[in-house]
Amino acid sequence: MRTVRDAAFDILRLHGLTTLFANPGSTEVALLADLPDDLHFVLALHEGSVVGAATGWALARQELALVLLHTTAGLGNAVGALATARENRAPMVVLVGQQDRRHLAHEPFLAGRLEGLCGDYPVRVETPARAQDVPGAIGRAVHAARIGRGPALVVVPMDDWTRPADDLPVPAPVRLLQATGADAGCVGETAELLNTATAPALVVGAGADDPRTWQALTALAERLGCPVWQEAFGARAGFPQDHPLFAGHLPPERGRLRAVLAPYDLVVAVGAPVLRQNLYDDGALVGAGTRLAIVTDDPAEAQRAPADLAVVAPLPDFCRQLAAAVHLRPTDTAAPRPRVGPPAPRSPHQGEQLRAAQVLAALAERLPPHTVLVEETPSSRPDLHALVPARQPLGFLSAAMGGLGFALPAAIGVRMAAPHRPVIAVLGDGSSLYQIQALWTAVHYGVGALFVVMANGRYAVMDQLADRHGGKPAWPAFDEVSVSGMARSLGCAARRVTDWDTLLTEFDTLLPALEHRTEPLLLEVAVRPDRPHLEAATPQPSVPHKEANPSHDHHP
Repeated sequence: MRTVRDAAFDILRLHGLTTLFANPGSTEVALLADLPDDLHFVLALHEGSVVGAATGWALARQELALVLLHTTAGLGNAVGALATARENRAPMVVLVGQQDRRHLAHEPFLAGRLEGLCGDYPVRVETPARAQDVPGAIGRAVHAARIGRGPALVVVPMDDWTRPADDLPVPAPVRLLQATGADAGCVGETAELLNTATAPALVVGAGADDPRTWQALTALAERLGCPVWQEAFGARAGFPQDHPLFAGHLPPERGRLRAVLAPYDLVVAVGAPVLRQNLYDDGALVGAGTRLAIVTDDPAEAQRAPADLAVVAPLPDFCRQLAAAVHLRPTDTAAPRPRVGPPAPRSPHQGEQLRAAQVLAALAERLPPHTVLVEETPSSRPDLHALVPARQPLGFLSAAMGGLGFALPAAIGVRMAAPHRPVIAVLGDGSSLYQIQALWTAVHYGVGALFVVMANGRYAVMDQLADRHGGKPAWPAFDEVSVSGMARSLGCAARRVTDWDTLLTEFDTLLPALEHRTEPLLLEVAVRPDRPHLEAATPQPSVPHKEANPSHDHHP
């Protein structure tokens, strides 16, 4: 007898979903017992790690990931990670176990009210009406996750897997294609806007992190001779940050944002919102003399943009056509470029405690260009942005929602999906504690990622915020915590670094061979708490950025 389980496996194989990230329970045993050899099971010890690793896997492969969660407890533990997956636009099919369908009406032990548990973060949630509808629901979830670029949930009662399957066509298409070409009229109108601007600028974001889009945006910026800014709190880099026209990261407050964008009469956001903020500040986003436009493949992003023009289009082809349509502008080779970020920090004196910026500067000097850096160090992020440029697509990755617990499992998923690329996660010690158990997965499956944990023994970014509010923090430090000790307890090799010479020796030894690592390593680097600074120093251009010259050397 062909079962619903057999039919579901065929649907998963059809769509290439043969790696299953999971932390299962009793409601999933019927699915997993005697799992076929062509399906690869990846265990993580907490559901946040399960979804975090699947997110990294999906983003690195630019394809769907498959996740299995255990009824209310498992889905509830994973909600924050699923919300992050949605905001990071990571497509995944999530199977959620449920109690036996035959007595759900009695609310037995482990029964869950699952459909609304994640709010509206999933792109689709379906509980099949019959066991025989499960394969079709999985097929529909595949297409919903791909189109919506987020998690699509299918809730499956535990007895459904052993029921006989229908001998009927599955009510979901085998292939669902989306057009990838841009409309010439939309391209022409956007090009006219740029051609008539005196001093245009581009703002890029996570939506532009694609090799084809990077190439097209580089050509566009060079034809315009205009600066390219990265959105504030961007989860991915939308432009090569070692390019001469890269101007820096925008501040996340309106007052400073208006000052930075004041030299431009047109700002076009590509793959980025208009314009991402954090702490509220009064006033408009830009001054009266600056017009705003947005080009995005996210309709919701376009609909909420306070822009003169919003275009929804597939970015690679649109940007390629736009680069060809704009006028080539003459550039002034003598024009100075804006100062981008603070200067590199000096090396510490003998016996002086390390600072996060010094660690990041040493890392930047040695990091291979094709490294994927996964970030979760809130108090040091401005220094990281200033000192460690993303030089290739997927060179930088962080949690789009800002929730902690992403970087450690995501780095594992990225390395599993892209074993040809070096992967390093840079975390604070507070951040690392949210999903430290993901290290076990890296050890068990031979994932050669490097984890650099900058340990200051406190929630430093929270201390900075308290200082900004003029008060002292109510929360204590946690100097007693040993992240390297916890790593070793999970079977992960770990070392603690407390001085400059040892740090340089570690980096000089590890980073050149990072691509070829076959096991994880955690470096716990003791650093002193940073002074209060929540954003990078604002670049102060001395002339309109339209004067920038692509032939200049890269920024340091």
